[in-house]
Amino acid sequence: MDYNKLAYSAKTASFKMATLNEALRNNALKAISKALQENKELIFKENADDMTKAISDNLAQPIINRLKFDEHKLQDILNGIHSLLSLPDPLFRKLLVRELDEGLTLEKTTCPIGVIGVIFESRPDALIQISTLCIKSGNCSILKGGSEAAKTNKVLFEIIKSAGLSAGLPDNFITLVETRAGIDELIKCHESIDLLIPRGSNAFVQHIMANSKIPVMGHADGICHIFVDKDADIKKAVRIIADAKTQYVAACNTVETLLVHQDIAEEFLPVLQDTLKLKHVLIKGCDDTRKIISCEPSTEEDFKTEYLDYILCIKLVSHIDDAIKHINKYGSHHTDCIVTENKASVDQFMNFVDSAGVYQNCSTRFADGFRYGFGAEVGISTSKLHARGPVGLDGLVTYKYKLFGDGHIVSDYAEGKKSFHFKDK
Repeated sequence: MDYNKLAYSAKTASFKMATLNEALRNNALKAISKALQENKELIFKENADDMTKAISDNLAQPIINRLKFDEHKLQDILNGIHSLLSLPDPLFRKLLVRELDEGLTLEKTTCPIGVIGVIFESRPDALIQISTLCIKSGNCSILKGGSEAAKTNKVLFEIIKSAGLSAGLPDNFITLVETRAGIDELIKCHESIDLLIPRGSNAFVQHIMANSKIPVMGHADGICHIFVDKDADIKKAVRIIADAKTQYVAACNTVETLLVHQDIAEEFLPVLQDTLKLKHVLIKGCDDTRKIISCEPSTEEDFKTEYLDYILCIKLVSHIDDAIKHINKYGSHHTDCIVTENKASVDQFMNFVDSAGVYQNCSTRFADGFRYGFGAEVGISTSKLHARGPVGLDGLVTYKYKLFGDGHIVSDYAEGKKSFHFKDK
């Protein structure tokens, strides 16, 4: 396959895509939602084949959990599309209107990024989320999913492409890459692809960054923390931690490491252990933790591990500063939470923890584009440019400056014949 030609075709389509009005893009989303519902049995059949193969190949349970696409997942996806439809158009918005001088007006206007290449893991629902977000934001998408979801991704792609074309979207508004070899070829297509979003391990994201000239929006490991402060409400803390660890264990926003202030540990840890036993969570603890509750010993490597499993690492700390230092050292800058009733501690934690999401008294599982009201997300960015946290519509648009004049030239201003007066409208 000629990947340069494939990427160029998407680039050509992106110019038309960028000019489509909101009504057409929304009608395409409605058509896709209807087509997914009408073809759900075919989708479930292809997914069952992928699941059977994954189990026979002895893939890890977290991968199998993410791979499953059932009625519940479909309804979540359809709800996401419905939410997208209700969101205002992210395109053609005037962010700034400034009169530089009489008859010389500057406008800053939102526009699509262009062609977005997304390389994602085993979750086939991600394909729908990404493609529909790209449609709403006027972008073309080139998608590469995991081989373990090959059949599910293929049927979803065909349904979305057919429905989108019938609604008036341009040819090549969506492209599916089906071979792993295509990744190394695509990341060389810097003249046609405007942004790469790799979703996977930190090592994978770093590989993409090191081998491509295309801007990369990183979505790496989700090593999320909860710090139980000495001023925490114990009942509240236990409920939050149980949800953050077990509500959907295969997600990148589940808690992996729990930090507990030593002043509350003797009262808190036995209560937490009783609850987590009911949830079948394996606890690994530092030496001080193991003096209070019976659990497996933790190692330095546990602090760097995204388990995506029913495993929780616990460490005791003597001060909030120690918790913050630990999170900034071992965390992935994804989402971290403090459980406390002390406002000063909340302010310190939120100001000094260097993560895309910092929470008080709530589950890390809230780190999600749909739960933020974004409709869906293409990923959760742990970088600081150009988007951070769950990346929804706002993260998929950029802007351009439009300057409207009437024979204005710079020489007049350089020579003092005219001067700027800068009036915002």
